[in-house]
Amino acid sequence: QVQLVESGGDSVHTGGSLKLSCTGSGGAYSRLYMAWFRQAPGKEREGVAAIDGRGGTTYNSSVEGRFTISQDNEKMSLYLQMDSLKSEDTAVYFCAADLSYYGRSYALHPGRYNYWGQGTQVTVSS
Repeated sequence: QVQLVESGGDSVHTGGSLKLSCTGSGGAYSRLYMAWFRQAPGKEREGVAAIDGRGGTTYNSSVEGRFTISQDNEKMSLYLQMDSLKSEDTAVYFCAADLSYYGRSYALHPGRYNYWGQGTQVTVSS
């Protein structure tokens, strides 16, 4: 069983930067497949970025070029560097993980991840 805890969410102005962190615990694994999702009030949860444990990444087109996902396998940690933030980036951001790999086509699909964090709030104002 894997437990995930996010941190780093804050309130910033348009154009600012934040770095989110996610720390895993509850077991030792050779590799975790992890991703970031976000959900704004009244909207469905959407995939932001995913990483396959070997350096391969997948990004939502709305954040590509502005956000960077990275992973520390030994520490079971996940990070999301967010630059050039926009008001539409405002949401609760969730960390997700799974022990299995299903290919890049499923990387941003929330249903393929079995483990989730509690979320951290990111607010971007003009």
